[in-house]
Amino acid sequence: MKLLRYGLIAFIFILAFAVSCQATKAPEGDIREPVVAGKFYPSSPSKLRLAIEKFLHDAVPQKVKNPLAIIVPHAGYIFSGQICADAFKQVSNQHYDVVVILGTNHTNPDFRKISIYPGGGFKTPLGVAPIDKNVVSSLMSANPEDCTEDKSLHEDEHSVEVVVPFVQVLFPKARIVPIVVGTPDVRLCSRFGQALAGVLKNRRALIVASSDLSHYPDREAANAVDRKTLETIIKLNPALLHATLESQMKRRIPHLSTCACGEAPIMAAITAAKSLGATRGVIVSYMNSGDVPIGDRSRVVGYGAVAMTAEGDGENVSGSDQSPASPTTGSLQPADKKALLVFARETISRVFFTDTIPIARGFTPNLQQPRGVFVTLKKKGELRGCIGRIIADEPLCKLVGAMAIAAALSDRRFTPVTADELEEITIEISVLTPLKEVSDASEIVTGRDGVLLRKDGHSAVFLPQVATEQGWTREEMLDHLCLKADLKAGSWKQGAQLLTFQAIVFSEAEFK
Repeated sequence: MKLLRYGLIAFIFILAFAVSCQATKAPEGDIREPVVAGKFYPSSPSKLRLAIEKFLHDAVPQKVKNPLAIIVPHAGYIFSGQICADAFKQVSNQHYDVVVILGTNHTNPDFRKISIYPGGGFKTPLGVAPIDKNVVSSLMSANPEDCTEDKSLHEDEHSVEVVVPFVQVLFPKARIVPIVVGTPDVRLCSRFGQALAGVLKNRRALIVASSDLSHYPDREAANAVDRKTLETIIKLNPALLHATLESQMKRRIPHLSTCACGEAPIMAAITAAKSLGATRGVIVSYMNSGDVPIGDRSRVVGYGAVAMTAEGDGENVSGSDQSPASPTTGSLQPADKKALLVFARETISRVFFTDTIPIARGFTPNLQQPRGVFVTLKKKGELRGCIGRIIADEPLCKLVGAMAIAAALSDRRFTPVTADELEEITIEISVLTPLKEVSDASEIVTGRDGVLLRKDGHSAVFLPQVATEQGWTREEMLDHLCLKADLKAGSWKQGAQLLTFQAIVFSEAEFK
């Protein structure tokens, strides 16, 4: 999976060639140029806009009314874009004149103040987002002790930049105020939060705090750590949040380097939101990078979406978006098959047209069970790519997305599929039963059994339908399996381990 992930990211960067920004009339003053376009999010204007629109389409429904502030992640869109969209979905029916983006300080550990960008705007591939200089001036006057107009904090900082395109898509007429909160000092964040609330009072304003959650534990540890962090955030108590994060770090969880890299922006946003009338926080959604189809579950980063509101209704969601999975029935209904095929195609399509991928969300419990699966791509009836995983160690729906990407881009027998070919590609999915070792080759039934062969460190697999499609006898199929494993034909007859499985095979052709 690591090889697949790195191969996909490299392929996406090749696709994301530089595209000139749309012509806009630049605001007066210095314009901050994008530094992570093509890295954290698409550099193509059309891909970037489509990526955000797709994420918003898939976002969880609105859980709160009239949020005063939201918390969003700031990692690469391919990992955290959906959670960012979940947070922005909570405010998508609102109209704002100004959006204040509170970023974290990744670049200067000695900076201990609040850096407000004093220039004219932030440029992204979507154009220039103008800065509200009146708000900047008012903040400088309201809190001169802590605030400074230090551009250096913004030059290489990504935590503000990655939020700007969402603002541009949802609130194209709004001005922004980019701010880096230098350090998670409770008193500093509280003073600034109070000043920010005073400046924004009676304005149509949204506060956005930019923060990822846990960094680099395994997926299970991240789920536990992040749940505790999110449950503390929604209590809207900066001092309690600071103490909780310190307490969690003292637990010495393996590979945990931080519980919230945007602790300071979160504390400032909480203070400002409470001063503006917020009485409660709501956890909108949560996942970590290990939940993404290409994610590595042994080393993850957590992402949470939170809204702060004065409204009394809504619900909290602590944990993954996925519904609890019930025991699998083994069978798949036509609706299940169609859902997996649609997800496989959508996953490949988004790689090409948005440089992102969808997360496996909204599937029935049966499709969330761990199942082995292969995804096969055919072009005009000829094999164009096929990759799968026999070991059932991930939810079926997630594996379908991962294997669809791999079949399109990483099958070394073929050149990568291109976007121009996609309409000619037919997708076939094979959902597998658990492996069963056989003591003798005579137990293998061609057409019914798929076979995994292992010998002397070599291995290869054929799906059940391969022998039928090729017209092979059992012995011919096993000889070809040896050749595929870089062994001599006939090597299966002595000293080889043979394991069989069955498959539920279905194709897009069945639903046309």
